[in-house]
Amino acid sequence: MAEVHVIGQIMGATGFSESSLFCKWGIHTGAAWKLLSGVREGQTQVDTPQIGDMAYWSHPIDLHFATKGLQGWPRLHLQVWSQDSFGRCQLAGYGFCHVPSSPGTHQLDCPTWRPLGSWREQLARAFVGGGPQLLHGDAVYSGADRYRLHTAAGGTVHLELGLLLRHFDRYGVEC
Repeated sequence: MAEVHVIGQIMGATGFSESSLFCKWGIHTGAAWKLLSGVREGQTQVDTPQIGDMAYWSHPIDLHFATKGLQGWPRLHLQVWSQDSFGRCQLAGYGFCHVPSSPGTHQLDCPTWRPLGSWREQLARAFVGGGPQLLHGDAVYSGADRYRLHTAAGGTVHLELGLLLRHFDRYGVEC
């Protein structure tokens, strides 16, 4: 079987109106992919930017996959949350990006968005916190459902990923 190593980190985020940010992440693959080592999901620590607007996480990602085919190539699913002084958390943005398919080191910028909801939900978010969230996380990367939502742009999550590909040449794929 062909193998893919994904080694890198979630560097941080910029452009969010909220402070005290953290990120929940997960990796999603097709049925032909098997995780050999590493964890499929995780969460960063909370960071409050002191200088500038960059929240630094430097959260490591180390995954090793085996696959029988290219269909269902891994994609990284991100949720950025903010935490207030009372410890309450509210969604700051959803985002996803495909793991690059070429070996080497890659700098990725993943834009995020969040659902707006009705005007009442927007008003409640401004004064009480909270706000609408997706019921099904797969709507983040399935275009048909996502395009029907009213959304607001969030910030950008910055990633640095290194890829190692092994045995793809045995299956007729040139790297």
